[in-house]
Formats: sequence, structure tokens, C-alpha cells
Amino acid sequence: MKSAVILSALLFALSACGNKPPSYDAATGGNPQRGREAIVSYGCGACHKIDGIPNAYGLIGPSLQDIGERSYVGGNLPNSPENLEAWIRHPRQVDPHAAMPELNVTEADARDIAAYLYHQ
Repeated sequence: MKSAVILSALLFALSACGNKPPSYDAATGGNPQRGREAIVSYGCGACHKIDGIPNAYGLIGPSLQDIGERSYVGGNLPNSPENLEAWIRHPRQVDPHAAMPELNVTEADARDIAAYLYHQ
């Protein structure tokens, strides 16, 4: 009986591997449309290439395309909505030598920006 329960749990876990994770706007609690507007407002495209953002062809920072598929954000934080939001809000607290400036991004804007970046 115990073996059957373990086997069932293992099969369930393996079947979930092919499923898509929940949408990042649900994970972040952010709004991708407001995130797009915030990205434009903060001028993120001056340094980053970002799909769907007008004139976002910057080459100073890394491209933000497919950020949800990366292992790390900011060079050393495991990729998660919380860590991406922390990086967006206070990159110099994460890495004092970061080239990314402190832009005084609000908590709500960071949440929305993360939702947009994960959503694209």
C-alpha cells in the first residue's frame, strides 16, 4: 500500500513537469499592461532591449527578452518574481557595484514591471 502511494505521488510529480507554470502576472500580483507603461516611464529601454517597448534597443544592460527562462537576475539572484522585483527596486542594495542605477521604482511599479517582463 505504501509503495502504491509513493508511486502515485511520483507519477503525479512527473506529469506536472510538462505543464506550464502559473502565469507570472498571477505569481507577481502585477499587471503586465501597467508594467509596460512603467517600463516606458522609467526609461528602461535606454539601457535594455525589451520586446514590445518602443525604442527599447539599449545595449548597455542585458536584453530582457525571455527573462523568465534565465537562472539568475542581476547576476547572482535566483530567478523568482520576488528577486526580480528586489533587483528592479534596489539594484545597488543587491550589488553595490551594479551598473544599473537606482531609479526610485515603487513597489507597485516593480511588481507590474516584473509581470510584464515575465509575460512577454
